Amino acid sequence: MIWNQWYAVLSSKEVKKHKAYGVTRMGEKLVFWRDEEGKINCIADKCCHRGASLAPGKIVHGEIQCPFHGFEYDGTGKVTLIPANGKACPVNDNYRVNSYLVKEKAGFIFLWYGDKEKASEEIPFFEELEKGFSYGEFHEVWGVHYTRAIENQLDVVHLPFVHNSTIGRGHKSVVNGPLVTWENNRMTYYVDDVKDEGQVALKADEVKDFEKKFHLQFQMPNIWQNCIAKKIRVMAVFAPIDDEHTMIYMRFYQNVIHLPLSKWLMKRLGNLADRIILHQDRKVVITQLPKKSELQMGENLVPGDAPIIAFRLRRDQLKKGNNEE
Repeated sequence: MIWNQWYAVLSSKEVKKHKAYGVTRMGEKLVFWRDEEGKINCIADKCCHRGASLAPGKIVHGEIQCPFHGFEYDGTGKVTLIPANGKACPVNDNYRVNSYLVKEKAGFIFLWYGDKEKASEEIPFFEELEKGFSYGEFHEVWGVHYTRAIENQLDVVHLPFVHNSTIGRGHKSVVNGPLVTWENNRMTYYVDDVKDEGQVALKADEVKDFEKKFHLQFQMPNIWQNCIAKKIRVMAVFAPIDDEHTMIYMRFYQNVIHLPLSKWLMKRLGNLADRIILHQDRKVVITQLPKKSELQMGENLVPGDAPIIAFRLRRDQLKKGNNEE
């Protein structure tokens, strides 16, 4: 994982009122809950007393209560009550666990993975999706590091082979370019796949009006969108569970139909199509070794892999910028 980044880690609807929700993210056991105002809290899912999981505990007056001995924790990870000592007994400051800065945006819960004092106010997202769009959502776990899952969506070479019955029909196997641009930490990559009629693939600077062609975007560190049309998008979050597992949240966004029943049906059909396509990918991606990708890993890449190379370079730059190994 890249230090000092906002990671989308959960769908907001997964954390209900008055109920704790325990998950593994970033390789750590975490527990999420909402306080009495509905604000999200997140702390380490391990009681500082005897090491029990807090996730099965109750939410009491906006705080989480350990199910073992009733220790109560606030959103900063500090114990505010030790029942065995009595309500009037002050609690020493060493009775605490790690807490995490979390915020909600666009129906996702974002976690700041890094130094709290360096947290940016702005949470990265595709702003246009928050204006007039509705969406349907599903999620599933893949047995790969999140970098592999991301790179699958940056891969413009695999379409006619993995998706020959769906989005890769037509066997357009020659990849011109592709053209990759960056704006801050947002990558836009333009696709020009064509049939092989004996020609050599063009370089990006040889393609006319490349920026008018079909494009996709990736927002560091873990959000992607397919810009199918102005009013139809597919987006995904690749939430790191640990080094060998990723939770993928997939959404079909539409701003075409607004009648409730018709809108619901369109989103259901969009999710169904996305699931079929995603499962075509999964069959191949889970076989890749190693499960985690790196900048240098002995692969023989081709020019069509430009978005993947760009992602690896930017990820490496961000890690080095935070003095990570």
